[in-house]
Amino acid sequence: MPTQTPRVTKRADAVRNVERILDAAIACLTERPTASMADIAKRAGLGRVTLYGHFASRAELLEAVVKRVLEQGDRALSAVDLSGNPRDALRRLIESSWIQTSQAASIIAAAEEELPPGRMQELHTDPAARVEALIEGGRDEGVFRTDMPTSWLVTVIHQILHGAATEISIARLDPHDASERITTTILAVLDAPSAQETNSSAGQRGSGPSTSGSDSSAVQALSEPS
Repeated sequence: MPTQTPRVTKRADAVRNVERILDAAIACLTERPTASMADIAKRAGLGRVTLYGHFASRAELLEAVVKRVLEQGDRALSAVDLSGNPRDALRRLIESSWIQTSQAASIIAAAEEELPPGRMQELHTDPAARVEALIEGGRDEGVFRTDMPTSWLVTVIHQILHGAATEISIARLDPHDASERITTTILAVLDAPSAQETNSSAGQRGSGPSTSGSDSSAVQALSEPS
């Protein structure tokens, strides 16, 4: 029994140190995406040797931080009511997702610099599943467009969210306007074209100036013997 106590204590210390490192990394990277391992160790109140004992590289630490942030975001988003009209449900999800994305923007930017794109996509698999399911439901109800793959629509949504975070960081978008602007843009992308819009577009194509006739005439003229 006496030999087990130091081991238990060591494991508890290790767990506490990892938590301190992750908390410090989130704080440092939120303030500055280029924060170094030394900055993070200092914020955690630990030595660099201890830090590297748990995370062998900055990339390894960044991956752990991204996992932590995405898990926290997933727990928050799981509380969002996604019942009822798909457009209204998506609006609620976007508003909540935007808050999570905005808070994690610097961390994601730092991770994208060090982690392979494929790995970042893998880390976002679970959060993306919730959006995919909601879009699929809306497509089944005829609310969302079906002429593009769901995976592509989810990618566009993520790009809009991250783009808005970038615009805010360079002071080209007011944070107070961000949620409504993002929601309006995403819904405009996802909305299924109405029959009226489709007919109107077809009518415009039929009544507008056409080059096909002149092209045909030109081809016929060239084919006729001189």
